[in-house]
Amino acid sequence: MHSNDLAQLSDRDLAALLAFYADAGVDCMLEDAAIDRFAESATLRSERSGPIAGRADVSVRPGERDPRPLPATPREGPGEGRVVQSSQQSNGMPVGIIPDEVALADARQKARQATTLAELREAVSDYAGCSLKFSAKTTVFADGNPQARVMIVGGAPGREEDLQGLPFVGREGQMLDRMLGAIGLNRETIYLTNLIFWRPPGNRTPTPHEVALCRPFAERHIELVDPEILVVLGNVVTKGLMDMTGNITAQCGTWTDYRLGDRTWPALPMLDPQALLASPAHKKVAWRDLLALKARLDA
Repeated sequence: MHSNDLAQLSDRDLAALLAFYADAGVDCMLEDAAIDRFAESATLRSERSGPIAGRADVSVRPGERDPRPLPATPREGPGEGRVVQSSQQSNGMPVGIIPDEVALADARQKARQATTLAELREAVSDYAGCSLKFSAKTTVFADGNPQARVMIVGGAPGREEDLQGLPFVGREGQMLDRMLGAIGLNRETIYLTNLIFWRPPGNRTPTPHEVALCRPFAERHIELVDPEILVVLGNVVTKGLMDMTGNITAQCGTWTDYRLGDRTWPALPMLDPQALLASPAHKKVAWRDLLALKARLDA
């Protein structure tokens, strides 16, 4: 839709349209005018084939290799990329952002400066480096008792979590409550959070860029809570936070050490409730892991 058409909409209609785009998975902004990518490619090829700045042109005979180095190309990976400028700003950072080293450094600095859970919650809410924040309705930080012996870290919020601003409140949350209740735990005796603080559009799997930007906050979260036992749910957390390889089905139920600097916590990987809803046969594996958690707490 063109910006002129958007200007004719009422605030209510505009809010409904944005909600539709978010639910449909739209998570980036486009320019009003089409961009000619063919022209951009032609310009880039011309720049690469031209002489290198500050050096004389080199003649290359047929069959010989050009001794001139190729121009550097942007690297893409966790914490790297470029920033797409937008007319809107949030806390001094552009709304339309592709994660880069600046956004990652900002996340690390904000997380490191937080000395209490209240300060960390505020830092996460104010952080504008992750584009998920602008497609989500709320920031989902935590729930439960921060003094609890057990801290549970899930992957990312779903639809219900996004609406209520609390982790594990949808169908998956109800199942998790029943699972924990079977071994005598509840939301007054555990602490719940996620690695990702904003719902990915359409409940898709978070990208490596999004994980890299949220990870400093999640690490600081664990340091501040300092639980006796850490329970991590699903592949997103075992791979994105604990750097474990392989599938969660091969890792669940195996105690491991989670290290941050000179500190260590015993961690138990488990299947997340969403996987149990999709494959009820795995509930027996989850029950085995819950019994292992209870035995560790009783010991």
